[in-house]
Amino acid sequence: MENSFTLPAKFAEIRVKGKTAFVPSVEIDGRTIIATGKFFKLAMIRDGDVAEGELVKNPETFVAILKNSQLKADVFTFFQRPPDVTPRFNFHFDWDNYAAVPISTFENWWENLPQETRKNVRRAAKRGVVVKTVPFDDELARGIHKLCNESPVRQGKPFWHFGKDFETVKREHSTYLERSEFIGAFFQDELIGFIKMVHVDSVAFIFHILAANAHYDKRPINALIAKAVEVCAQKETGYFVYDKNVYGNKSDSSLVEFKRRNGFEQINFPRFYIPLTLTGKIFVALKLYRGLVGILPAPVLKMILAVREWIYAQKTTIKSSINPSIQ
Repeated sequence: MENSFTLPAKFAEIRVKGKTAFVPSVEIDGRTIIATGKFFKLAMIRDGDVAEGELVKNPETFVAILKNSQLKADVFTFFQRPPDVTPRFNFHFDWDNYAAVPISTFENWWENLPQETRKNVRRAAKRGVVVKTVPFDDELARGIHKLCNESPVRQGKPFWHFGKDFETVKREHSTYLERSEFIGAFFQDELIGFIKMVHVDSVAFIFHILAANAHYDKRPINALIAKAVEVCAQKETGYFVYDKNVYGNKSDSSLVEFKRRNGFEQINFPRFYIPLTLTGKIFVALKLYRGLVGILPAPVLKMILAVREWIYAQKTTIKSSINPSIQ
């Protein structure tokens, strides 16, 4: 690690809710550290979930260099990736979580699924869905582009990738190709769903997962997950991860239930928060890093989300009446 001079801040490209943004960053020990936020600056490792190896080997030295850099931040956060879940550092931490399938064999995963989930996977095959690993090329990118532009709203909120042109969709789905695996679900040779997963050490992360609403009755998502678990078992991957299991106090959503039915379990791991300024000390002491989703009571949060979903649905209905091509 370099620590004999002040490291200059640069700008790094990130994506926030599907949109490209450039944020201040600095390079430390081979990691790109970014700072986000307007009034409060939170520093973190860019794309930390898919960064290989131990994220921070020596936190004390790392933080000392960060404080001496030109990157303005109030708190630095990093985490220990499963299966390394016993806190090893003497810093304030809170429990974060993944929705993960611990991989042993495909048969073990399959036998522990609810009957309804196994039925859905079989239904996909019976209704003509073919699931297979596929290379990332223009043909796949065109299929993904079509899926992205099927509907402006998904899961009750605006879909980030709707309305993007082909080149943008192709570029945004081509990251980490050397460690990525694409699985496609096809019906009559048409792509009706896909998963992009990125391998990181002993973990495989779902980076993108999407299926056509028009083919929901064929259960392509269930078939895609089953194929992904099969691939992970063949590669002797430790965990197959589908983002978080719960988001703060939002713990009873349909997505959480879907993950449970497909064999995903909640795996907790420590996330550390290290104050860099007085503002950061207050922020950490009050646990404001949890955000509204982690602070508001579950009943209040559920009501707010229901209202938000209704508003988005009304907006979509109005737009569809004006432009029938929007569904």
